[in-house]
Amino acid sequence: MTTTWQGSPDARPSARIASLAPALQRTERRVVEAIAADRERAVECTAQALAERVGVGRTTVIRAAQSLGYDGYPQLRVALVQELALEGAAVAGTAAGRGTTGAAGAGGAGGAAGRAGSGARGDAIDPTILGALRVRIAQLAARLDDSMAALTPEAVDAFVQALDSADRLLVVANGLSSPIGLDFAMRLNSAGRSVEQFADPMAQQIAARQLGAGSVCAVFSGSGANRATLDVMGAARLSGARVIAITSFARSAVEKLSDVTLVVPPVGGSFHDELIHTSRAALMLLTEHLVDAFVEMRGDRGRDARSAVLTVLADALEE
Repeated sequence: MTTTWQGSPDARPSARIASLAPALQRTERRVVEAIAADRERAVECTAQALAERVGVGRTTVIRAAQSLGYDGYPQLRVALVQELALEGAAVAGTAAGRGTTGAAGAGGAGGAAGRAGSGARGDAIDPTILGALRVRIAQLAARLDDSMAALTPEAVDAFVQALDSADRLLVVANGLSSPIGLDFAMRLNSAGRSVEQFADPMAQQIAARQLGAGSVCAVFSGSGANRATLDVMGAARLSGARVIAITSFARSAVEKLSDVTLVVPPVGGSFHDELIHTSRAALMLLTEHLVDAFVEMRGDRGRDARSAVLTVLADALEE
């Protein structure tokens, strides 16, 4: 199967690389990894120069660019320039915001000197744990748009419609994706959609094997390669059920076993980051809004279910 970008044409190169790199041919993967490691240098390289630097043929560089959804390497270079320019503008805007905050603080009465000093240090690196948290959260926020770049309207519609039409719905998630599966199942139950969800992989597999035609198995796997999850998917397919999935990597083992797949590129930017600095924030955000879309699609049924939930919550709350 040819691996090519199927998401938004406006998606940045980094998001495309993060999603597709693990599924590319080995030589193409070396090319895109070299680009991701030093985008500024890649912009200055011709296809031939990049090929010599990576140790592959010029045609491999061109194929890698085409796999990412570009007509050729010149178009990829232009996209890299645009991405770097957008990031530079965002950094400049953040720095300007800090400077404005510092200036406003300096003009106040009482403790003005202290606040002015704080403003002057606005661009300095904050060595505290809180400072590190702020940096990481800012990086995550900057990449959230890219996390939705691989989605297509057709895939999202098919995913939500499958949730609605299923006779039985089994939600499966293991490892660090488990909390997402549990949250998704609880939200769907609150929206009036009966859901089956099990923490034990063997119980998941037994339930999946008994689903049958007309049922749906909904899978969450950030890595797209969790062995227990893949076994459950295989059992569901053997039963005749449809399999829908949310994962971070295109052309992963999970996608190959799915009838409908929503790909959410990792916010860390690579498979390595997915394993070492695992984040499920983008996946969680998507699932929350998928349930909202599900409720809206159901119309009166969805609104009635939400009203019933609010009644139960009102009875459970105390002063």
